[in-house]
Amino acid sequence: MTQIKKINFDKFNGLVPVIVIDIFSNQVLMLGFMNNEAFEITLKTNKVTFYSRSRKCLWTKGETSGNFLHLEKYYIDCDNDTILVYAKPQGPTCHLGNFSCFSEISENNSSFLDYLYKFIEKRKVDLPQNSYTTKLFKEGHNRIIQKVGEEAIETVIAAKNKDRVELINESSDLIFHLMVLLAEQNINFLDVVKNLKKRHILSEKK
Repeated sequence: MTQIKKINFDKFNGLVPVIVIDIFSNQVLMLGFMNNEAFEITLKTNKVTFYSRSRKCLWTKGETSGNFLHLEKYYIDCDNDTILVYAKPQGPTCHLGNFSCFSEISENNSSFLDYLYKFIEKRKVDLPQNSYTTKLFKEGHNRIIQKVGEEAIETVIAAKNKDRVELINESSDLIFHLMVLLAEQNINFLDVVKNLKKRHILSEKK
């Protein structure tokens, strides 16, 4: 309730603009408006809810399509009259079936790698029960290395067999376990990305 009191709903006749960002890619998904009640419902249900200025009623994004926006976190701007929402989109956000309501913006799945690595790092700290990642960290260094080796071999076999579906699956397993190994070694995944970028820049100069 403290956060609700901070928001100045009176400035725009009871409404504030809400910018929704994809938690995975940091890309803009849509712009909507909330009143006090819509904001309270969003916090209570973790499903982003707006106020429709045309229909004069509340509406939860995805209530008819199933394409919900699941609230992850939010920020209020310095004037207390705009909300920035980070959400996990369940399907396309735009009613036209596009990833974003801004049609020029397409889904950037590569940004998910950074999100996934941060998720793995959090698992390393929290060690929640019944988590495969927790199990790996508890089994220790040698087991994680073994899994990377196993997945690398299985990726090579899938490539040798020219099995597209299996190659995608095994590559996914390899990248995931490599990220776990990096986290176990306290090496940020972005350091690898930066190194690849550095090598690319140097190779372009040759």
